[in-house]
Amino acid sequence: MNKYNRRQALLGGSAALLLRPGLTDISKNNLVSREFFYHGVASGDPDSTSVVLWTKLTISSVEATGLCEISSSQGFEEIISCFPFKTSKEKDHTVKVLVNNLEPGSIYFYRFNYQGYFSSVGRTRTLPVGDISSLGLAVASCSNYPFGYFNAYEAISIDPSIDFVLHLGDYIYEYGPDGYGGLSGEKLGRTHLPGKEILSLDDYRTRHAQYKSDKDSQAMHAAHPLIVIWDDHEVTNNPWMGGAENHQLDEGSWEFRKKSALQAYYEWMPVREPEQGIGLENYWRNFQFGNLANLITLETRHSGRAQQVSYSEYLKDLKSKEDAYNFRSEILGAANRPMLSNDMKKFLEKNLKQSCRNSKRWCLIGNQIPMARTHAPEILDNFFKEKIKNLDGYDANSFRTFYDLGKLDLPIYLDTWDGYPLAREDFYQISKNVDVNDLLVLTGDSHAFWQNELFDCSGKKMGLELGVAAITSPGDFVSLGNDGATLINNQLAKHNKEIVWTNSQYNGYLRLKLTADKGRAEYISVTDISSKKYDVKVIREVEFVRSKGTLDYI
Repeated sequence: MNKYNRRQALLGGSAALLLRPGLTDISKNNLVSREFFYHGVASGDPDSTSVVLWTKLTISSVEATGLCEISSSQGFEEIISCFPFKTSKEKDHTVKVLVNNLEPGSIYFYRFNYQGYFSSVGRTRTLPVGDISSLGLAVASCSNYPFGYFNAYEAISIDPSIDFVLHLGDYIYEYGPDGYGGLSGEKLGRTHLPGKEILSLDDYRTRHAQYKSDKDSQAMHAAHPLIVIWDDHEVTNNPWMGGAENHQLDEGSWEFRKKSALQAYYEWMPVREPEQGIGLENYWRNFQFGNLANLITLETRHSGRAQQVSYSEYLKDLKSKEDAYNFRSEILGAANRPMLSNDMKKFLEKNLKQSCRNSKRWCLIGNQIPMARTHAPEILDNFFKEKIKNLDGYDANSFRTFYDLGKLDLPIYLDTWDGYPLAREDFYQISKNVDVNDLLVLTGDSHAFWQNELFDCSGKKMGLELGVAAITSPGDFVSLGNDGATLINNQLAKHNKEIVWTNSQYNGYLRLKLTADKGRAEYISVTDISSKKYDVKVIREVEFVRSKGTLDYI
């Protein structure tokens, strides 16, 4: 394990100062205003000739107009193009400009001009075409405001090896101050706004505004373009086509809540608007990084998912491993339990065929939820008794369930691909149909780092999975202490064929570097999220290559 201060870790020991776009003055002659641009700037959803630029005007008027200015230099010595914008109260005064006719693989600087006042400066880039030597991605997930400072965002913002940020969801959380993370938020002065669980359009807008007001979030957005997918908490915990685990009858219409949440998401995120006639929930993308890599992002929550099974309904009746096998086969493995919509699957197959089949490109999948089979290991009775006596409430119930699952060799999570085994095989079959067996699946959601291998039900290898820990949300086993969490992590890897290594004790991000010959993943931890004093540690490094039609670690 290597430990550095954060500038050494990110600059390779160089003492060179890397300016953070958005936090530097653009010119002494220009008026930079946080009053009108309190929520910073952002860019995202790029292709080779265009990118979405975003800001929010903090004003009281119903409508407003202004300009978005583009330059090839941070000092804006020459403005190469201007794009007018118009916003209104109807859009929550958010501004999105789709800037086009740009050069592939190029860096641009941008700012917004409202009545002669300027936003901070952002830096963005377009996707490359043709032959490129390398690609650097920061992979992030699960940024829960009350649980701590977004120090990993700050680390990403000053990481010079990053070309794009891939955020795999749970960008915001829906809970009120009395919910998940509430106690931490109270201690740190980071309680959620509004002070309740969010349900309405105004609620979701206010929550997005709070997250975008965070200085570390603003620094990351200003420094790098964002490729982003949602997971569940952008609406609420564990949604499916007809509802959600965290949506009750007394909370109003599910469809109204989902529509409100997704509308606010499109307003507040630097993503392209849906094409006419396409539903808000049909949110998937394909990104091509020249001849080096291709990334397909999945939508697994709102457009095709069947209702997830809950252990609360079944676990009490499972008395033997035979019962558990029947449960996996007949309940989880029921034929009418899809994960992806038909349109999503068509999009997936089309882009795998066009961009990955018979290609030397790395085939990346942006995936919200763990894909590798992850069954609970059987843990010793003495260890269970020692740890459970120090737990209460939710932590005690969760650990007791984990203990029971281990006795039966059952999956830990049922909202992941483990809860939809036929849907996972369907996903693999789509890949096999177009001769793509070298998937590199990038996964969020679980608040843990993962180094996994992927196999279909026949044992055929389908590729690798790299999972990223949370920006701030805690890992599942932190309540067991460092020794207990380490033991559980080791047992998970020992018990499950597909898990090479996992760690649920850190917060941070994944740094992924791809070249034509090999890939390299660095699991990066920030040492503290309860303070702005922290270091950056590379806790693990792995490399992988193409081998015999699939991918292998080396």
